[in-house]
Amino acid sequence: MALQIVFFSIFFFVSFTIAQGVRTLNVKNYGAIADGRTDNKKAFLRAWNDACYQNGGSIVYIPKGVYMVGSVEFAGPCRGPIMFLISGDLKAPNGPYSNVEKWIGFQHVNNLIVKGGGTLDGQGPSAWPYNKCQKTNNCDPLPISIKFDFVTNSRIESIRSVNSKNVHLAIYGCNNVNVSKVDLLAPADSPNTDGIKISRSADIRITNSRIRTGDDCIAIISGSSNIDVSYVYCGPGHGISIGSLGKYKNEENVNGVTVRKCTLNGTDNGVRIKSWESPYAITASKFLFQDIFMENVRNPIIVDQTYCPHSPCNQETASHVQIQDVTYRNIWGTSSSQVAVSFECSKKFPCKNIVMTDVNLASVGGEVFSASEKKGGASLFSLAKARIRQGDCRGISAGHRHRPQYTAQVDALTGAVEWVANWHGAIGQGSEAAVA
Repeated sequence: MALQIVFFSIFFFVSFTIAQGVRTLNVKNYGAIADGRTDNKKAFLRAWNDACYQNGGSIVYIPKGVYMVGSVEFAGPCRGPIMFLISGDLKAPNGPYSNVEKWIGFQHVNNLIVKGGGTLDGQGPSAWPYNKCQKTNNCDPLPISIKFDFVTNSRIESIRSVNSKNVHLAIYGCNNVNVSKVDLLAPADSPNTDGIKISRSADIRITNSRIRTGDDCIAIISGSSNIDVSYVYCGPGHGISIGSLGKYKNEENVNGVTVRKCTLNGTDNGVRIKSWESPYAITASKFLFQDIFMENVRNPIIVDQTYCPHSPCNQETASHVQIQDVTYRNIWGTSSSQVAVSFECSKKFPCKNIVMTDVNLASVGGEVFSASEKKGGASLFSLAKARIRQGDCRGISAGHRHRPQYTAQVDALTGAVEWVANWHGAIGQGSEAAVA
């Protein structure tokens, strides 16, 4: 997979540097004003439309400066590949702006690069007091900062998003998309500010990114498959989640998710699978959580099939989401609670084939939960419920004294400084994680 990602990056770089007829379309030439007050939606759209109708490759260029932009949708299909290069800072309108789904959207585009350099400021503090979704399920969500609908064979890189009103970055109905070097930031108490939300998408890769926010750092929901998350720093936030699942009637299966070589620091949860108690049946399967360091995480490993964040909760039926074929391997660090591992599986559809090897989690007080491969690991079949405290097992295998370190390195393709994770300690260099 690593070789595929490198080839994909080189292909795009070469396409935009040697392609014939590449045009650079500066939004200022279309009337954009960088005063932080004027709505530049129309100027941005005019530049996009010219790029979209161009037979060769095009670059829509937003130079340095502060640009206020109202809700805008950049739509395809387009005739050639497009790079949307954001060197300036973009500001969303103030206030809740709750009658729109997204602030910035891209849809039905193939061969797209959205590349940052500036900052996307969602103006969240002006909207969060109006957010009712943290208290009730009957609410009008605030706008997503940037959303990709039905985008294929594309890259999202070096995007910095701060204070999103709702989700920072959403991916829906997309295929073969690389997300790298994104920096997503909102306060720990900001409501519903998920970092990245993926739904009904396939072959999505997220790597070398930092997410500090008020909800899930990454949420993978209905209809997603072949998702790879690596070298992500998460915290504060609610951890990396699969779900929630099973809330709606027409949801689709989720399968083939790998989360590897990540760090979670001070999060409410570590790696979590969650589903609602509802009659809507889907399968959630083939998940691998591997080589993950946790520091002061409240619920390091959790499966919650009674998920319901707001009252009233429908508890008339057990969750009909079948969770199966899940592997936890080489996970270590500290828990801020006494429960290191919690499986609250469905009573009607118990979790199947849950495997744990080399899981070593110590509480702040020093007690340890350990499932060591040297002892044969822990293989749990047809599991309904388990709460494993650190004190349940005090024997720990070889400790992990190192964690992922993030160091600056020059990107050979773009010349930009990027965060690249160097993996140390007991984890092998260059090994590829595969779903067990």
